[in-house]
Amino acid sequence: MQADTPLRATYPKWKHRFSLSAWAGIVLLLLHLLMALCAPWLAPYSPTAIDPDGAYQSPSFTHVFGTDRYGRDIFSRVMYGGQVALVISVISAVLSVLIGGALGIGVAFVGGFIDETIMRVIDAMISIPSILLLLVIVTGLGTGTAVIIFAMVLSYMPGVVRVIRATALEYVPRDFVLAARMRGERARHIVWVELWPNVLEVVLVEFAMRASWIVLAVSGLSFLGFGVNPPTPDWGLMVNENRAVLVLSPWGTIFPMIAVATLVVSLNVVSDEIARMFGVDRGVRR
Repeated sequence: MQADTPLRATYPKWKHRFSLSAWAGIVLLLLHLLMALCAPWLAPYSPTAIDPDGAYQSPSFTHVFGTDRYGRDIFSRVMYGGQVALVISVISAVLSVLIGGALGIGVAFVGGFIDETIMRVIDAMISIPSILLLLVIVTGLGTGTAVIIFAMVLSYMPGVVRVIRATALEYVPRDFVLAARMRGERARHIVWVELWPNVLEVVLVEFAMRASWIVLAVSGLSFLGFGVNPPTPDWGLMVNENRAVLVLSPWGTIFPMIAVATLVVSLNVVSDEIARMFGVDRGVRR
């Protein structure tokens, strides 16, 4: 590649061979997506319908995963709980990588005092444990989907800024960026047309990684009582509601835990495969 030719992101070859674990992760992730999207049609019961006479039932043909302390069908709640987890995680991850990516490329391009000032603020935000920052935000602003998404973005966006900035710094001194400056291109054009395509593969890896972390964070908040409000079906909330009767009826705790674990594992496996596909070293990039 010529020195004065703009680099472009190394997009994956269609002949890329997926490993067996990657296929398993993809199938598992697609299964979660299918269950969440088709929950209104596949769920046998309403996720919030209460039946006191049918509480604490073991798995059967009538209730595949059994029922919880209120007689609600656990299978239906697990399916609908996937909607909550996926909607919040996808929206939060998209906003995190878009805002963090744009800010990371911007400060790398501008440099100087602005870069140093913003990165010191980012470092200060990263130094705060994520769960602590999340708890402070939801305690101050209250619960709800919008607040949780805002908290997730504010918590995970700084890490994206650091990673994307480090990647963008590799391209800012290149000749094609200098040529764009000499042509009089605006900073917005250079950031989005010249630099953004070259960090796109890292952005995709970051998206998959942050999405898996956000799923865990959302479930953790709900388990602590700071997530979505009951009776909304949420995996972390289901574990919290049924942990007191774990010995008597473990089904209300076990199945949502399995759902969280399989979704997080599938997202991590897919992110690893995306990293291999694009040649991104996750360890080095972080």
